[in-house]
Amino acid sequence: MHALMTWLALPQFGLSTVFVVAFISATLLPMALKSTIYKAQLQISDLDRQVYGEHNLTLALHPSETEERLMVRLLAYALRVPANDQRGTLQFARGLSDTDEPDLWQRDYSDQVVQWIEVGQPDERRIGRACARAEQVMVLAYSASTPLWWAGLETRVTRWRHLEVWKLEPEQSQALAQLAQRSMQWQITVQDGQIWVSSTASTVELQPVPLWRGGA
Repeated sequence: MHALMTWLALPQFGLSTVFVVAFISATLLPMALKSTIYKAQLQISDLDRQVYGEHNLTLALHPSETEERLMVRLLAYALRVPANDQRGTLQFARGLSDTDEPDLWQRDYSDQVVQWIEVGQPDERRIGRACARAEQVMVLAYSASTPLWWAGLETRVTRWRHLEVWKLEPEQSQALAQLAQRSMQWQITVQDGQIWVSSTASTVELQPVPLWRGGA
């Protein structure tokens, strides 16, 4: 390996191995860590909340993120998008890139956080910080480890009355991940807690389970 790096340094041009390593780190490696862009067109018919509409969205798949998590983020958008923009719009935030932001949030025109939405298994401190900043907080957890995560957290977060925690069964989130494409068209119907997500290829049926609904 050392011989290869020495050869790449091109000593005949006066370039050192240190220079080559620094050059690769500064140019080639960041290029490999760029986010992948997905486009989604959602046609939402939420009979439970009386919310209907079409939404054209652009999502960035973080280098450390799976398509399963990305699709759960997209589902969270569909389940919480407001009926109108009187208090701002629901937007994808930089949750994986910025610890001060959630996965999705809705902010009104005075910059007050109306909704703060986390996907996955945030810890108590992160949930507490969200509850201190937002009027409504929702966590949408998924994966087989959710019961273990919730068992260690339940008694410490249920004091927050404006917090909701939901669980999506792992087989359902995995089925949702199968619908992932760089360009997607989904029809989403919600009725009596049941969710049907239809793409051009197939339909997935989902039913998130409430773990905690402070305001219920």
